[in-house]
Amino acid sequence: MDSQNLGAQPSMRRLEWLCDASAALGALVLSAVALMTTVSVIGRAFFAHPILGDVELVQLGGAIVVASFLPYTQFRRANIIVDFFTTGARASTQRLMDAFGTLLYTAVVALITWRVAAGGLSMHASQERSMLMDLPLWIPYLLMLPGLTLCVVIGAVQTVQQLRAEVPA
Repeated sequence: MDSQNLGAQPSMRRLEWLCDASAALGALVLSAVALMTTVSVIGRAFFAHPILGDVELVQLGGAIVVASFLPYTQFRRANIIVDFFTTGARASTQRLMDAFGTLLYTAVVALITWRVAAGGLSMHASQERSMLMDLPLWIPYLLMLPGLTLCVVIGAVQTVQQLRAEVPA
């Protein structure tokens, strides 16, 4: 979506704000994971005492970070697209193919969101915990859901916009 159209609708401004907030939270988690990794590596190298469970925390934090950055990327239409086969197509054909691609992407993210929610509920019900730090594993699943859900909403809105030709594809 180009910057002129971002401010056109209050609902799009709200979605943009939510995307920015999600990315900011993801950046905080990423920074915390990077700092923890640095401390662990220094502890391992100089004091033979790394942070216990650092790998677990990197894995759990990484999942949260990715889910937090997805809406920002989708809102800005910054995902990689391959337009090799469509460069010679008419603008209307390109728009329809872009709409189909956005719809397909949104459906996949919706499927992932559903499975993350189901997995989180299963982890909570079985009280599954991480091996070294004994952290409840349902918490990272829960923390992934807002970003994934926001990504689905944005994809749905963008698909409708592309089909209505409100935004140039």
